Amino acid sequence: MALRLAEGTAWPDTLARAVAAVPESFGAEVDGVSSLHNLIEGDWRAVGAPIPVRTPVDNTVLINLARLDAESARAAVSHAAAAHRTWAQTPLAERKARVIEALDALGAHRDLLALLLVWEIGKPWRLACADVDRALDGVRWYVGEIDRMLAGGREALTGPVSNIASWNYPMSVLVHAELVQLLAGNAVIAKTPSQGGAVCLTVAHALMRRAGLPATLLSGGGEELSEVLVRAPEIGAVAFVGGRSNGGKVAAALLDSDKRHFIEQEGLNAWGIWNFSQWDLLAGHLRKGFEYGKQRCTAYPRFVVQRDLVDEFLDMYLPVVRSVRFGHPLAVEEDWRPGDALPELDFGPLISAGKADELRRKVDESVRGGAVPLHRGKLDGAPFLAGQDTSAYVAPAVLLAPPGRSRLMHAEPFGPVDTIVVVDTTDELLAQMNASNGALVASLACDDEELAGKLAVDLQAFKVGVNKPRSRGDREEPFGGRGASWKGAFVGGDLLVQAVTQGGDERLYGNFPDYSRYPTT
Repeated sequence: MALRLAEGTAWPDTLARAVAAVPESFGAEVDGVSSLHNLIEGDWRAVGAPIPVRTPVDNTVLINLARLDAESARAAVSHAAAAHRTWAQTPLAERKARVIEALDALGAHRDLLALLLVWEIGKPWRLACADVDRALDGVRWYVGEIDRMLAGGREALTGPVSNIASWNYPMSVLVHAELVQLLAGNAVIAKTPSQGGAVCLTVAHALMRRAGLPATLLSGGGEELSEVLVRAPEIGAVAFVGGRSNGGKVAAALLDSDKRHFIEQEGLNAWGIWNFSQWDLLAGHLRKGFEYGKQRCTAYPRFVVQRDLVDEFLDMYLPVVRSVRFGHPLAVEEDWRPGDALPELDFGPLISAGKADELRRKVDESVRGGAVPLHRGKLDGAPFLAGQDTSAYVAPAVLLAPPGRSRLMHAEPFGPVDTIVVVDTTDELLAQMNASNGALVASLACDDEELAGKLAVDLQAFKVGVNKPRSRGDREEPFGGRGASWKGAFVGGDLLVQAVTQGGDERLYGNFPDYSRYPTT
C-alpha cells in the first residue's frame, strides 16, 4: 500500500508553528530557507554565517544555522559571565519560580518540540515525546528537591556553565541539565549541536529566555568555538557529552586548569551471558534495546556469550532482530486521519547519510576481516514514501566474532549493529566485556545472581545490571563512567547539583587526575 506524510506534520507546517510560537528567534530567508538567530548577549541576534542543515528523515534542507566566529563567542561568554553574577545572587525562591514558568511554557509546546525532534534527528514520535517528557518531569523533581540539595551553604560556581552536548537527546540531556544548573544559581551557555536539534533547542531556549532565565545559545564549529567555550577564564564549569575523540580534546584543554568539568564519553557497553536460561525475559530487554537505532550512550551493542549457550542465545536473539521496525517516522497509510496514532517504530534514520555510510563501511570491513554475518537486514519493505531519499537509514546487522583489528571490536558503533563474541571461561567473559577500557553501563544475564554479583565487581562499567539493562537514569539516580568513558565529576540526583555548586572542601564523586571516587550505584 502506498504511504503518505501524516497530515499536519510536514516540515513547512512544523516550522510555521515554531515561528509563530517564538518569532524573535527566526530571521530572514537565505536561498529560500529560514534562518535561526543566536541567543547571545541577552537577545536573539542575526549574526553568524548561514549554513544549511538537512534532515536525516529524507535529506531535505530544514533551516539555516548561523555559525558564529570566535570573537562573537567571546563577547557572548563575557555577557553571560556578567549575567551569572546577578543570577547567583537571585533568591532561590525567585529562581524556582522562573524555572517553573519555563517548564510550564515548554509543557504547553510539548508536541511541537517533539515533532521538531522527529524532523531534526529522526526520532520516532513516541521516543521524541519521551525525550521532552523526561526533561520536564526530571526538572520538576529537582524543583521539589533543590532546597535540600543547597542546604548547608552551597552556592553557585564562579562563572556560567558551558554545555557542549551531542545531538541525540537535546531535551532530556541538554535542556534538562541547563535548567538544573539554572536552579542552582548558574547562568548557562549551550552550543547547538551541528548535526541536529537546532530548531527544537531554539524554541526551548526562547521560552526559557521569556521566563527570565540567563541562558545563552550559540552555534558554530568546534574548531572555532572550543577554545572559547572550554578555556575562557569566565567559564565556571564545562559539561561535555559526546565521543572519546572530541571529549579527549576537551579534557586536554582543561589539563592546566582547575575548572570544574564533567565529560561523558562513549564506551562499548556489553551484555554478558553465562549459565543462563531465562530467554523470554532477555528477549524483551533486547527488543527495547533497539530504540532510536542504538544511537545513545547507554545502548548495548556487544554480547559476550558462553559457548555452550550460543545456540539457545541465537534461537532467542535472531527473531528479535528480525522483528525490529524502522522507516520514515511520519509515513502513514492513505486512510490515516488526524488524531490517529503515528507510526510505532523502533527507529528511523541515523543522524546523517554520512554516519550511515560510515557504519556500513565498518560492517563491511569487519566481514572482510573474518566476522561472520549472522544477519544483515535490508531497507526493502520498510515504510518509506515513494521516491524518498533513504541514504541515512541502516537496517539492523549482527556479526559474530569481529576480528581484533576491526573498529567494531573495541568501539561503539552508535547504530543498529550488534557484535557477538563467544567465550569459554569467566576470565574471558570479563576481558571481552571490558574491551573498550571503561563503559557507562554493562549487564550480566545469569541464573546465579550471587555469581553475577561477584563477576560484576570486575567489570569496568559505572552501572552493572543483573538480568536487566541499566540506563542513564532519572531524578535521584547518579550517572557516570569508568575508565576512559568519563572524566571529571559524576552527575544525576544530588551529584548533579554538587557538580555545579561549591561549598566547603568536599571531594566530589568522579574520575579526576589525582583520584576517583564512586557512589553506590
